[in-house]
Amino acid sequence: MTGLNRLTTLGAMLGTTGGAVMAGLFAASLSGSLKADTDLVLSSWLPPRHPVVLNAIKPWAKEIEEVTEGRVSVRVLGKPLGSPPAHFDMARDDVADITYGLHSFSQDDRFTKAEVGQFSFLGDDAIETSKAFYTVYTEDLDAEKDHEGTKLLGLFVHGPGLFHNNQRKIETPEDFAGLKIRVPGGYVASLMDSLGATPLFMSSTEVYEKLSRGVIDGATFTYEALTAFNLTDDVKFSMTVPGGIYNTSWFLVMNQGKWDSISAEDQAAIESISGLAFAERVGQAWIDADSAAVAEIEEAGISLDAAPESVLEALKASAGALENDWADSLPEGYDGAAAIARLREITGVDQ
Repeated sequence: MTGLNRLTTLGAMLGTTGGAVMAGLFAASLSGSLKADTDLVLSSWLPPRHPVVLNAIKPWAKEIEEVTEGRVSVRVLGKPLGSPPAHFDMARDDVADITYGLHSFSQDDRFTKAEVGQFSFLGDDAIETSKAFYTVYTEDLDAEKDHEGTKLLGLFVHGPGLFHNNQRKIETPEDFAGLKIRVPGGYVASLMDSLGATPLFMSSTEVYEKLSRGVIDGATFTYEALTAFNLTDDVKFSMTVPGGIYNTSWFLVMNQGKWDSISAEDQAAIESISGLAFAERVGQAWIDADSAAVAEIEEAGISLDAAPESVLEALKASAGALENDWADSLPEGYDGAAAIARLREITGVDQ
């Protein structure tokens, strides 16, 4: 006899009132059995309708509940619990259970090795470049140590970065001079400075206001960022570079204490959809978003042009020097030059 049948029979013996009480107790018991053992909160700072939130973060969060058979649930917040640059510390310090963000938003050297995923000419395919970054950073540059205090669940990059501005088409290396350009920190800030532009650090969500008010002349961004952050009315010229003029490296992390509280079975289930699997998921989201954005960029009348040869050569010279400086700055035991070469070998870029 099933539990429900037993309760029904017992309810009949007790009468109408007793049956209602027992039915209520059964419903409460059933509800409790369906509740997740671990409820996690993910602080999300990108716009709620951003393609990465809709097509990577939220589906991944939903799948966690599926692969753990309901024992672990993740709620993606509509508003962040802190500023974008604070998100790694928020996970480490247990302000939020799970966070994501850019390594370059941390204005110190804790993620110096992550710059391997930020250089120029890394790749045009966000899936392959994300998987290559995850592989190289974890296997060659000790990514887990850099993210100490958290469980590292994902590493990824966006699609190839472009140079956008509203002042002039970049036809010679000298055309960069004097332009005030938003950068996300990290490698591309040094690159812009070396080319004669003035790099100004700010998070993605600040760019619309600064660009529309004329505080900046342009931004280093992807295709999709122009549409995701409503910038098409304030940009006139966009320049592309094979493999990207730059990239950004991102993390997805969980507070270590929260991770340790999850059973080994459920940890394994979560890991099965994280790591390289998440790099592929988020890479596809970037690719789809960039593809959709190109049509809107062209419709907006923005000039979308490949970098001229002289500009490309200047970029290669600056990029090469900055890569060498980075490799030389790494602690003993890390071969930065080999890591960059391996990443490009995986993505198939011939620089």
